[in-house]
Amino acid sequence: MFKKIGPGVLVAAAFIGPGTITACSLAGVRFGFALLWAILLSILATMVLQEMAARLGLITKMGLADAITKEIEQAWFKYLILGIVLGAILIGNTAYEAGNIGGAVLGLEAIFGPTLNTLYPIIVGFFAIGLLWIGSYKNLERIFIVLIGLMSISFLITAVLTKPKLLPLLEGLFIPRVQTGSWFTVVSLVGTTVVPYNLFLHASLVNKKWKSYRDLKWVQWDTVFSIGIGGLVSMAIIVASAAIPKGEINTVMDLALGLEPLFGAGARFFMGLGLFAAGLTSAITAPLAAAYVANSCFAWKASTKDWRFRSVWLLIILIGVFSLSFEFKPIQIIKFAQVANGLLLPIMAILLLWLVNSKKIMRHYVNTKWQNFTALLIIVLSIVLGLRSIVKVIGIL
Repeated sequence: MFKKIGPGVLVAAAFIGPGTITACSLAGVRFGFALLWAILLSILATMVLQEMAARLGLITKMGLADAITKEIEQAWFKYLILGIVLGAILIGNTAYEAGNIGGAVLGLEAIFGPTLNTLYPIIVGFFAIGLLWIGSYKNLERIFIVLIGLMSISFLITAVLTKPKLLPLLEGLFIPRVQTGSWFTVVSLVGTTVVPYNLFLHASLVNKKWKSYRDLKWVQWDTVFSIGIGGLVSMAIIVASAAIPKGEINTVMDLALGLEPLFGAGARFFMGLGLFAAGLTSAITAPLAAAYVANSCFAWKASTKDWRFRSVWLLIILIGVFSLSFEFKPIQIIKFAQVANGLLLPIMAILLLWLVNSKKIMRHYVNTKWQNFTALLIIVLSIVLGLRSIVKVIGIL
């Protein structure tokens, strides 16, 4: 069964990035175990959406952007959707890449100290470029299995070191409660897990691993197992951060430092190792997803070793390294990316639901009634998340 692990592991590695770690850390410090249910909810929503995207990719042999281009007949609507996709994924992933690389840098600082902090962004960028330049899906898959394994072990050991009490943990996991001031933290936890670009990444990568509709059960197994592991990592971060007294951390680096006096140097080391793995995987998957989207939207039909495909992810990584090295923060670009992503998530959830119900392209692999009901609930959730993102950017809240 473990030989059947495939692109799901890249999806899991993609959403466990610095943003997720920070959100989970702050949730644990401020609310203890009380918001574990929000991670459980977001993981279930992610499983549903990613399964639909993967099934679409397997049955149609197309990426998500390709399917949209083929199925939408009205030219104006097609180009509007592709414009939002390009804006959200290409510009958005470029704007956020500095944060992904920054997460890996913080991990290196936690392990080795800040003496080489000016070189750390270049080191992380070199790693990301080197791993993507390999160009082989099989090699990337093996690397990501190692990295997410490292991440999982690191954060789980950190959580175990804090010796959490089982009953409060189970209550937080299975009894939904929204404490005073916790609503936006709940939305943040879900928003960092249900990531729009993962839908494109999963649909594009699924045919690198599997070739036949007969493999659908393994596609579903890979999706549920890999994303489940990612959810376990998120929960472990909340559990570990719950051991820190309230008010002592504002960033994930504070969590790594705060654990050391309470639970020894081992806690800081494992936290740093996990943070490095999380930052590096997101620094790879975000540019890779952008390259697949560009490949589909511009109809290049390029291989992963084609200069056009490579130029997209290479430019994104280099901009991320440059931004971090010179402390350059393109605020207006980031705000645009946040608005575009806020629009993209509900739009893509609706379009994905429409596509996987089309017998023309899915044949008898269309959604069941139960899958449609669950997907509709997730669409409502995605609209809330999207509106929250847009409202936050324009400054109403």
